[in-house]
Amino acid sequence: MAKENKILTIDIGSDCLKMAEFLYPPEGAMKLESFAFLEYDEELRDHELPEQFAQAYKKLLEEKDFTAKKVRVAISGQSAFSRLSKLPPLGGDVQHIEQIIEYEAKQTVPYAMEEVVWDYQLILHQNESGKAVDSEEDSAEANDIEEMEALFVAVKDDLITELSEIIQDEGKEIISIETAPIAFFNAAKANLSDDDQCDLLLNIGGRCSSLLFADKGRIFTRTIPIAGASITQQISKEFDITLVDAEELKCRHGFVALGGAYEEPESEVAAVISKIARNVMTRLHGEINRSINVWRSQYKGNRPTRLFLGGGSSLMAYTPRFFNEKLRIPVEYLNSFQIVGLGESINREELLDVAPMFSELTGMALRHISPVPVEISLMPESIKRHKALQRKKPYFYASAISIILCLLVFYWVVSTKRNFDKDCVEKVHKEIERTEEISRQVSAASAKLDSAKGEYTKVIEMAGKRSQWINVINELETILPDKWWLTSLTAHGEKQTKAQAKSSSGTGSPSDDNMFGADPGAGSSSTTIKNVDVKWLKLTGHSVALRSDLLLDEIFKERIKKSKYFDNSEDAIVFDDYDIIKGENNFITFEIQIKLKEPIKK
Repeated sequence: MAKENKILTIDIGSDCLKMAEFLYPPEGAMKLESFAFLEYDEELRDHELPEQFAQAYKKLLEEKDFTAKKVRVAISGQSAFSRLSKLPPLGGDVQHIEQIIEYEAKQTVPYAMEEVVWDYQLILHQNESGKAVDSEEDSAEANDIEEMEALFVAVKDDLITELSEIIQDEGKEIISIETAPIAFFNAAKANLSDDDQCDLLLNIGGRCSSLLFADKGRIFTRTIPIAGASITQQISKEFDITLVDAEELKCRHGFVALGGAYEEPESEVAAVISKIARNVMTRLHGEINRSINVWRSQYKGNRPTRLFLGGGSSLMAYTPRFFNEKLRIPVEYLNSFQIVGLGESINREELLDVAPMFSELTGMALRHISPVPVEISLMPESIKRHKALQRKKPYFYASAISIILCLLVFYWVVSTKRNFDKDCVEKVHKEIERTEEISRQVSAASAKLDSAKGEYTKVIEMAGKRSQWINVINELETILPDKWWLTSLTAHGEKQTKAQAKSSSGTGSPSDDNMFGADPGAGSSSTTIKNVDVKWLKLTGHSVALRSDLLLDEIFKERIKKSKYFDNSEDAIVFDDYDIIKGENNFITFEIQIKLKEPIKK
C-alpha cells in the first residue's frame, strides 16, 4: 500500500492567518485533518506583514500539531498585483507568444521586473466554434484563434522571500505559492458543476475584497480595498472607540441593515452598526457594478447569473440578502468542502461557522491531486534554486559516493601495493642479509684459499728449488766437452774478479758456495750454503788436450747459448784462466764463470 502523505495549506491574509492540514490516503479522496484561524495581534497592526505573520504562524504551530512537511501558500490579493490583458491577434502563429507576453507584462506590471516575482497564464483561446481553450498546448492546435488573453500576477520579491524564509525556518518545504483570489477561484471551479454560465465570486476579507468573474473558461479578477476593516473603522469613528473595541462591537451587534421599511432593532448600537455596515456594503456594491460594466464592455464578458460569497466578513448577517437585492441574482455561500472528506477529529459545528473563510485553503489543496484551472506559481528565485539543488542532491550524493568508493579503492590499491612493496623490501633485506652472510663466508673461504694457495705456492717453489741444482748439474754434464772434467763448482751472487778469485781460493769468500771438494781453506770444496741468490757459477776443472784442442771453449760457448738454464749473452761466459801443465800428456787447468738465466734462490 502506498504511503499516506499530508499537505499543510497556509492562507496569509492581511489581518489574519488561516491554516489547514489535508491528508491524501491512497484509497480515497483528500481529507481535512486539522484547521486553525488566528487574527494578528493588535499590537502589531502597524508592523509589516512578515512580522505579523511570523508571530501568528509560530503560535499556531505550537497550538496545533501540524505534522505535514510540505506546504502550499497563498497570499492576500492586497499584497499582489493582477491584471487580465488582451494579447494582440496572432492567428495561428503562437511561436513567439512568450516574448509577446513578457513584453505585455513589462507594460502592465507597475514595478520593475527585477523587483517582482511574476507569472502568467493564458486563460482564453477563443476560436470560431466559441470553445474556450485554456492551455498553451490546446492553443497550438487551434488554427482559427480570434483573440487571446493572459492573466498576469506579480508580487514584490522581498515580501514573498521574507514570508518564505519564515515558513522554511520551521522545517517546512514550500511546494507552491499563489494568491488567495486564484486559490478561491480554483476551489469554486472544483465545487460548481455548471460551467455554462458566468459566475461572480466575491471574497470579503478583512482589509480587501476579491472579486472574480468565472465565465466559462475565462477569468477576470479585481481587488477592491473595501472589506470588514472599513466597517470597523467607521464604527470606531462613530463611537469614538479603539479599533479593538469597534471590532468587538461589530462581531456582537453587526449585521447589514435591510432596505426599505423594516423594524429597527431594539439596541440603538446595533441599529447604528447595521447602517454603517449597509453603507460600506453599498460602496462595495458600487465597485462591483463598475467591475461588471468593465467586464462586459472591455472584455466582452457575459452578465453574471450567480454570486458566491466567501471570506470572514461575508458572515455578517443579511449579507447574502443585501447583494441579492442589489444585483438581482441568486446569492449563496460557496461550499468548498463538497469534495473534501472530514477527519474524525474535526469539530463539524466549529467548521460550519468558519467554512466560507477556508475556500482558499481547499483550492490550494486541490493542486496536490489534480490539475486546476489556474496554476500560477510565484516561487521566489531562492526557493527555485533550493529546489533545483534538492533535485540534484541524489546526483551529488551519487557522485560523492562514487568519489568515496574511488578513494577507498585507490586507498585499497595503494595499501595493497604498499604492503606488497613492504613484503618485497623485507624479503630483499632478508636476501641481502643472507647474501652478505654468504659473502662473508665466501670471503673467509677465499682468504683460506689464498692462504692455502700461498702455502701451496711456497711448497711448489720449494719442490722446484729442490730439483734446480740437479737440473743445472745435469745440464752442465750435458754441455761439457768430453775431455773436460770438473774439480769444483762454486756458486756466487755476482761475477767475481780475478782478485776476488785469488782471495777466495786462500781464505774463502763469505759469498761463495763451494759445491764440491774439501774445506776451502784446505783446498777442498765447501758445502756451506748461505742465504744468497745464486746468479753465477764458477767452474774449475781440467782438460787433456793438445794446444790445438783449445778450440773446445768455442764448442762450450755454443752449447751454453743453446741451454735453457744459462744466459747466452756475450758477457755471461768468462774464461778466467788456462794453466797448461806439460807432461807426458798435455794437461790444462781452467776456470770459467757462467751466468744463470734465472737466479737460484736459497
